Amino acid sequence: MKKIIIAIDGFSSCGKSTMAKDLAKEVGYIYIDSGAMYRAVTLYSMENGIFEGESIDRERLRRELERVNISFRFNPETGRPDTYLNGVNVENRIRTMAVSAKVSPISALDFVREAMVAQQQAMGREKGIVMDGRDIGTTVFPNAELKVFVTASPEIRAQRRFEELKAKGQEADFDEILANVKQRDDIDQHREVSPLRKADDALLLDNTNLTIEQQKAWLMERFREAVNDGAENTDNNPKDRD
Repeated sequence: MKKIIIAIDGFSSCGKSTMAKDLAKEVGYIYIDSGAMYRAVTLYSMENGIFEGESIDRERLRRELERVNISFRFNPETGRPDTYLNGVNVENRIRTMAVSAKVSPISALDFVREAMVAQQQAMGREKGIVMDGRDIGTTVFPNAELKVFVTASPEIRAQRRFEELKAKGQEADFDEILANVKQRDDIDQHREVSPLRKADDALLLDNTNLTIEQQKAWLMERFREAVNDGAENTDNNPKDRD
């Protein structure tokens, strides 16, 4: 079966990562969490004094960015990949509200996005990947065979994030989370470099009122359609057989 690239974009806390991880596991693809990469850079910046209050020492981050090595390793206990920062598992640390509050300003920096996009494109050269984020279908893989843009109401997304943090035993305040969700939406949509937007050829999925099982079924059907369409195009185009 022909392998494709699947790009899943959308707003924060709308379940992109869960969808992408489950689909990748189901179809045997590699899952890449682009958001985790920006969170890892944010965590590095927070732990190494690159943040000065709310401001960022951009020149220092630019110099040190080449030292920031981000990788993913499969966790057999969860059945999903964990994020590693310079060889250390930081999966739980990058999901805290402290990191969430600072990730948008970091991800808006042009040189950070340039470095992360280059790494992401290298990961996708062989295809057979599912990647989620904010600009996967518009900037990272504009020619992806399947693009999905996910959205849900801010209140629903905040509630999901609240429940996720509580389940992990972390402190959580719904109003703080809702304010963070709305703030990130505004920053992500209005940043100068690769703003969050739906690609013209992306399929829209509003999962406000959908169950996880309904999302899985919808996404699997779209995957089958994309793979079959790719196979048909290959059969009908002699150039693809060269």
